[in-house]
Amino acid sequence: MQFIKIIIVALVFMVNLMIAQPSWAGKDFTKGADYAEVTQALNQLLVVKDAPDKAGYTPEQFQQRLAQLQFQKNVMETATKRAQCSNETGKTLAVYANKPKKSPTQLYFLGAGTITDDDWDCDGIYLPAGTQVRLSPNAQPEELTEAIALKFVDGTQSAARVNPTTGAVELNVEPAKVFKAGETTWLLPSLSQADIDRQIPNPQLID
Repeated sequence: MQFIKIIIVALVFMVNLMIAQPSWAGKDFTKGADYAEVTQALNQLLVVKDAPDKAGYTPEQFQQRLAQLQFQKNVMETATKRAQCSNETGKTLAVYANKPKKSPTQLYFLGAGTITDDDWDCDGIYLPAGTQVRLSPNAQPEELTEAIALKFVDGTQSAARVNPTTGAVELNVEPAKVFKAGETTWLLPSLSQADIDRQIPNPQLID
């Protein structure tokens, strides 16, 4: 009888493995809205590859945009865990995050030297007006005149740090989109860096 019970338990376990995706399995980000949007944008761009000027691109701009979209698509095709944000700025960082199927994307505060847990999706970063920022390797540092939200595609492992020479916030990856007030449903409050520094970091982000 004991042997039969063991066999039944083993069979139930095997069936569960076949039916339910194991929690340790890699994530598939090619079925999400981000992947569909990037794929569509890439296909539309490739249509004008022989005459980019007709779409308003210089050859250099075309190649830059093509590289951005190909990089984003590759991130989603190869990522094995949810998007994470790493705060290497030495200050508190405001981030947009959500816990899949449990909470909407909201503004949270990430302490210096911490990274969001991979149970969460870190969708982007909030930067207040007055921030010196360099959004891409080819760009010059600029001071923001208004707050912006930087969006990353699914699976992006982003890190924000401060350049010790220029004092500008720099990212290890270019954001997929840059939103200003009125361009997104995400909350874009009028916060200063001093306001953000006074916030208590949200402990649930780094569980």
